[in-house]
Amino acid sequence: MNAIKDAIKSGRTVVGTTVTPDIDVSILAGAGYDFLLFDTQHSAWEIKQLQPSIQTMRGKQAAPLVRVAANQAYQICFALDAGARGIVVPMVNTSAEAEAAVRACRYFPLGNRSNAGVRGEWGEFKNYRDYLDTVNNELVIVPMIETNQSLENLDAIASVPGVDVLLIGPSDLSIELGVPLDYSCDTYQRALDKIAAAAAKRGIAAGMYFIPPEMDPNFFVQKGFKFFTMPWGPWAKAGIQNGLSGIKR
Repeated sequence: MNAIKDAIKSGRTVVGTTVTPDIDVSILAGAGYDFLLFDTQHSAWEIKQLQPSIQTMRGKQAAPLVRVAANQAYQICFALDAGARGIVVPMVNTSAEAEAAVRACRYFPLGNRSNAGVRGEWGEFKNYRDYLDTVNNELVIVPMIETNQSLENLDAIASVPGVDVLLIGPSDLSIELGVPLDYSCDTYQRALDKIAAAAAKRGIAAGMYFIPPEMDPNFFVQKGFKFFTMPWGPWAKAGIQNGLSGIKR
Protein backbone atom coordinates (compact mmCIF):
# COMPACT_ATOMS: atom_id res chain seq x y z
CA MET A 1 0.00 0.00 0.00
CA ASN A 2 2.87 2.39 0.78
CA ALA A 3 6.10 1.45 -1.00
CA ILE A 4 8.25 3.76 1.09
CA LYS A 5 6.98 2.12 4.28
CA ASP A 6 7.87 -1.29 2.87
CA ALA A 7 11.33 -0.03 1.88
CA ILE A 8 12.00 1.36 5.35
CA LYS A 9 10.87 -1.85 7.04
CA SER A 10 13.05 -3.95 4.72
CA GLY A 11 16.18 -2.03 5.71
CA ARG A 12 16.81 -0.66 2.22
CA THR A 13 18.41 2.77 1.94
CA VAL A 14 15.61 5.23 1.16
CA VAL A 15 16.57 8.42 -0.66
CA GLY A 16 14.42 11.46 -1.34
CA THR A 17 14.79 15.10 -2.18
CA THR A 18 13.19 18.33 -1.02
CA VAL A 19 10.79 20.12 -3.35
CA THR A 20 8.52 23.15 -3.48
CA PRO A 21 5.15 23.68 -5.20
CA ASP A 22 6.61 26.14 -7.71
CA ILE A 23 8.34 23.37 -9.70
CA ASP A 24 6.91 20.48 -11.72
CA VAL A 25 7.23 17.81 -9.06
CA SER A 26 5.74 15.16 -11.36
CA ILE A 27 9.10 14.91 -13.14
CA LEU A 28 11.04 14.34 -9.92
CA ALA A 29 8.36 11.99 -8.62
CA GLY A 30 9.12 9.62 -11.50
CA ALA A 31 12.89 10.10 -11.57
CA GLY A 32 13.79 7.37 -9.09
CA TYR A 33 13.53 9.02 -5.69
CA ASP A 34 11.69 7.13 -2.97
CA PHE A 35 10.05 10.27 -1.62
CA LEU A 36 9.67 13.99 -2.23
CA LEU A 37 9.68 16.09 0.91
CA PHE A 38 7.70 19.33 1.12
CA ASP A 39 8.94 21.58 3.92
CA THR A 40 6.56 23.98 5.64
CA GLN A 41 8.82 24.73 8.62
CA HIS A 42 11.64 26.68 7.01
CA SER A 43 9.95 27.87 3.82
CA ALA A 44 7.36 30.40 2.73
CA TRP A 45 4.94 27.66 1.64
CA GLU A 46 1.92 26.75 3.69
CA ILE A 47 0.46 23.27 3.94
CA LYS A 48 -2.79 24.10 2.16
CA GLN A 49 -0.78 25.20 -0.90
CA LEU A 50 0.67 21.70 -1.33
CA GLN A 51 -2.38 19.76 -2.46
CA PRO A 52 -2.11 20.45 -6.24
CA SER A 53 1.54 19.36 -6.26
CA ILE A 54 0.84 16.25 -4.21
CA GLN A 55 -2.03 15.33 -6.52
CA THR A 56 0.30 15.45 -9.55
CA MET A 57 2.36 12.71 -7.88
CA ARG A 58 -0.46 10.16 -8.00
CA GLY A 59 0.75 6.92 -9.58
CA LYS A 60 4.40 7.98 -9.45
CA GLN A 61 7.19 6.10 -7.69
CA ALA A 62 7.99 8.73 -5.07
CA ALA A 63 5.79 9.18 -2.00
CA PRO A 64 4.85 12.71 -0.88
CA LEU A 65 6.08 13.55 2.62
CA VAL A 66 5.43 16.81 4.46
CA ARG A 67 7.43 18.40 7.24
CA VAL A 68 5.00 20.37 9.36
CA ALA A 69 6.12 23.56 11.07
CA ALA A 70 5.36 22.27 14.56
CA ASN A 71 4.01 19.24 16.40
CA GLN A 72 0.42 20.43 16.23
CA ALA A 73 -2.51 18.20 15.36
CA TYR A 74 -4.18 20.68 13.03
CA GLN A 75 -1.02 21.06 10.93
CA ILE A 76 -0.60 17.31 10.71
CA CYS A 77 -4.27 16.97 9.71
CA PHE A 78 -3.87 19.60 6.97
CA ALA A 79 -0.85 17.73 5.54
CA LEU A 80 -2.58 14.36 5.60
CA ASP A 81 -5.75 15.76 4.05
CA ALA A 82 -3.57 17.15 1.25
CA GLY A 83 -2.45 13.59 0.50
CA ALA A 84 0.82 13.16 2.37
CA ARG A 85 1.88 9.54 2.86
CA GLY A 86 4.35 10.48 5.56
CA ILE A 87 4.72 13.20 8.18
CA VAL A 88 7.98 14.69 9.46
CA VAL A 89 7.63 16.39 12.84
CA PRO A 90 10.37 18.78 14.03
CA MET A 91 11.79 19.18 17.53
CA VAL A 92 10.39 16.04 19.13
CA ASN A 93 12.07 15.92 22.54
CA THR A 94 10.13 13.35 24.59
CA SER A 95 8.13 10.17 24.20
CA ALA A 96 4.99 12.13 25.10
CA GLU A 97 5.60 14.46 22.16
CA ALA A 98 6.22 11.50 19.86
CA GLU A 99 2.99 9.87 21.08
CA ALA A 100 1.09 13.09 20.38
CA ALA A 101 2.42 13.16 16.82
CA VAL A 102 1.43 9.54 16.24
CA ARG A 103 -2.07 10.12 17.62
CA ALA A 104 -2.53 13.13 15.36
CA CYS A 105 -1.59 10.98 12.35
CA ARG A 106 -3.86 8.05 13.10
CA TYR A 107 -7.61 7.56 13.05
CA PHE A 108 -9.56 6.17 16.03
CA PRO A 109 -8.95 3.86 17.87
CA LEU A 110 -5.18 4.33 17.44
CA GLY A 111 -5.34 8.10 17.30
CA ASN A 112 -7.47 11.20 17.17
CA ARG A 113 -7.14 12.37 13.56
CA SER A 114 -10.34 13.97 12.34
CA ASN A 115 -11.93 12.22 9.37
CA ALA A 116 -12.62 14.18 6.18
CA GLY A 117 -13.26 11.31 3.79
CA VAL A 118 -10.72 9.31 1.81
CA ARG A 119 -7.51 11.29 1.46
CA GLY A 120 -4.39 10.32 -0.44
CA GLU A 121 -3.52 7.43 -2.70
CA TRP A 122 -4.25 4.35 -0.61
CA GLY A 123 -6.10 2.07 -3.05
CA GLU A 124 -9.65 0.77 -3.11
CA PHE A 125 -11.46 -0.76 -0.14
CA LYS A 126 -14.56 -2.85 0.42
CA ASN A 127 -15.49 -0.87 3.51
CA TYR A 128 -14.47 2.33 5.18
CA ARG A 129 -12.90 0.68 8.21
CA ASP A 130 -10.40 -1.02 5.89
CA TYR A 131 -9.34 2.41 4.61
CA LEU A 132 -8.92 3.76 8.15
CA ASP A 133 -6.89 0.74 9.25
CA THR A 134 -4.69 0.92 6.15
CA VAL A 135 -3.82 4.55 6.78
CA ASN A 136 -3.11 3.82 10.44
CA ASN A 137 -0.75 0.99 9.52
CA GLU A 138 0.90 2.33 6.38
CA LEU A 139 1.52 6.01 7.10
CA VAL A 140 5.19 6.89 7.69
CA ILE A 141 5.70 8.88 10.91
CA VAL A 142 9.06 10.59 11.40
CA PRO A 143 9.99 12.53 14.55
CA MET A 144 13.07 14.73 14.26
CA ILE A 145 15.94 14.43 16.72
CA GLU A 146 17.49 17.90 17.02
CA THR A 147 18.22 18.69 20.66
CA ASN A 148 20.16 17.51 23.69
CA GLN A 149 16.84 16.71 25.34
CA SER A 150 15.87 14.40 22.49
CA LEU A 151 19.25 12.66 22.77
CA GLU A 152 18.56 12.00 26.44
CA ASN A 153 15.17 10.50 25.54
CA LEU A 154 16.19 8.56 22.43
CA ASP A 155 15.15 5.10 23.53
CA ALA A 156 11.80 6.31 24.83
CA ILE A 157 11.06 8.14 21.57
CA ALA A 158 12.17 5.16 19.46
CA SER A 159 9.92 2.88 21.52
CA VAL A 160 6.69 4.73 20.69
CA PRO A 161 4.47 2.48 18.52
CA GLY A 162 3.99 4.04 15.11
CA VAL A 163 7.37 5.77 14.89
CA ASP A 164 9.20 4.64 11.73
CA VAL A 165 12.32 6.82 11.58
CA LEU A 166 14.50 8.82 13.98
CA LEU A 167 15.41 11.72 11.73
CA ILE A 168 18.34 13.98 12.58
CA GLY A 169 18.13 17.69 11.94
CA PRO A 170 21.87 18.08 11.22
CA SER A 171 22.31 21.82 11.70
CA ASP A 172 20.14 22.16 14.81
CA LEU A 173 21.69 19.11 16.43
CA SER A 174 25.22 20.35 15.79
CA ILE A 175 24.33 23.72 17.34
CA GLU A 176 22.84 22.02 20.41
CA LEU A 177 26.01 19.96 20.77
CA GLY A 178 28.15 23.11 20.74
CA VAL A 179 29.79 22.32 17.40
CA PRO A 180 27.80 24.44 14.91
CA LEU A 181 27.86 22.86 11.42
CA ASP A 182 31.01 20.87 12.29
CA TYR A 183 29.62 17.62 10.98
CA SER A 184 32.86 15.65 10.97
CA CYS A 185 33.97 16.30 14.57
CA ASP A 186 33.99 13.53 17.17
CA THR A 187 31.27 15.12 19.30
CA TYR A 188 28.81 15.15 16.44
CA GLN A 189 29.79 11.72 15.17
CA ARG A 190 29.33 10.17 18.61
CA ALA A 191 25.79 11.57 18.70
CA LEU A 192 25.11 10.02 15.30
CA ASP A 193 26.29 6.64 16.54
CA LYS A 194 24.02 6.92 19.56
CA ILE A 195 21.01 7.69 17.37
CA ALA A 196 21.77 4.88 14.93
CA ALA A 197 22.12 2.42 17.80
CA ALA A 198 18.82 3.49 19.38
CA ALA A 199 17.00 3.07 16.07
CA ALA A 200 18.55 -0.34 15.42
CA LYS A 201 17.64 -1.51 18.93
CA ARG A 202 13.97 -0.77 18.28
CA GLY A 203 13.91 -2.04 14.71
CA ILE A 204 13.26 1.32 13.08
CA ALA A 205 15.33 3.43 10.69
CA ALA A 206 17.85 6.15 11.43
CA GLY A 207 17.79 9.09 9.05
CA MET A 208 19.23 12.49 8.29
CA TYR A 209 17.26 15.40 6.93
CA PHE A 210 20.14 16.10 4.55
CA ILE A 211 23.65 14.83 3.91
CA PRO A 212 26.10 17.62 4.80
CA PRO A 213 27.70 19.21 1.74
CA GLU A 214 30.84 17.52 0.42
CA MET A 215 30.31 14.46 2.61
CA ASP A 216 29.83 11.00 1.11
CA PRO A 217 26.30 9.60 1.59
CA ASN A 218 27.75 6.10 1.84
CA PHE A 219 29.72 7.12 4.92
CA PHE A 220 26.40 7.65 6.67
CA VAL A 221 24.85 4.52 5.19
CA GLN A 222 27.70 2.50 6.69
CA LYS A 223 26.99 4.13 10.06
CA GLY A 224 23.43 2.86 9.84
CA PHE A 225 21.54 5.81 8.32
CA LYS A 226 19.09 4.56 5.72
CA PHE A 227 16.80 7.56 5.16
CA PHE A 228 17.92 10.96 3.87
CA THR A 229 17.51 13.60 1.16
CA MET A 230 19.89 14.58 -1.59
CA PRO A 231 19.67 17.82 -3.64
CA TRP A 232 18.21 17.27 -7.08
CA GLY A 233 19.57 20.40 -8.78
CA PRO A 234 23.20 19.31 -9.33
CA TRP A 235 22.12 15.89 -10.61
CA ALA A 236 19.61 17.43 -13.00
CA LYS A 237 22.22 19.85 -14.30
CA ALA A 238 24.74 17.04 -14.82
CA GLY A 239 22.15 14.98 -16.69
CA ILE A 240 21.24 17.85 -18.98
CA GLN A 241 24.90 18.60 -19.66
CA ASN A 242 25.51 14.94 -20.42
CA GLY A 243 22.62 14.87 -22.89
CA LEU A 244 23.73 18.06 -24.62
CA SER A 245 27.32 16.81 -24.88
CA GLY A 246 26.22 14.12 -27.31
CA ILE A 247 24.81 16.63 -29.80
CA LYS A 248 27.05 18.12 -32.48
CA ARG A 249 26.73 21.87 -32.03
